[in-house]
Amino acid sequence: MVDFPSHDIDTAPEGSKPLLENSQKAFGRLPGLHKVMAESPQVLEGYQVLHKLFTETAFDADELTVVWQAINVEHECHYCVPAHTGIAKRMKVSDEIIEALRNETPLPSAKLEALRTFTVQMLRQRGNVSDAQVEAFFAAGYSHRAVLDIILGLSQKVMSNYINHVAETPLDEVVKPLAWERSATHLEV
Repeated sequence: MVDFPSHDIDTAPEGSKPLLENSQKAFGRLPGLHKVMAESPQVLEGYQVLHKLFTETAFDADELTVVWQAINVEHECHYCVPAHTGIAKRMKVSDEIIEALRNETPLPSAKLEALRTFTVQMLRQRGNVSDAQVEAFFAAGYSHRAVLDIILGLSQKVMSNYINHVAETPLDEVVKPLAWERSATHLEV
């Protein structure tokens, strides 16, 4: 394993210090992912901006969670699945939705299942979804904007998932009880 720096506000490059201060204010602590991202102020800022923008889309808390966790689970991100489990709980997402996403079991509504299915299709097919897949997504009640917003969410999660893989970011103490490993069966889409 190649060790990646994990910064605090004192050790971070100058450009990352105010960004880490923002993280400290937002979370009451410095998330391990942000400490690793701080090595590149541009990466940390880009991630924070994408996160903010994605939370400002038309998706509600359940839908945001479905997109984030569908990607996290598909990428098998050891850090982001537990982290977003905690985020989902703070956002008042039901345990039924949280567990269905973590375990790749059916979601409680056809619309949320369509969102997960289309998100995973976008990811697995690298955006090369078929007209039939897009039409099925629209038939579930989603719009052109939702397709674009999923791509925004994908962009954010590619950054965090890939960084966590390469840096082997340790789980934060607060989410250790939410640790996750992918089950032997994978979601078929």
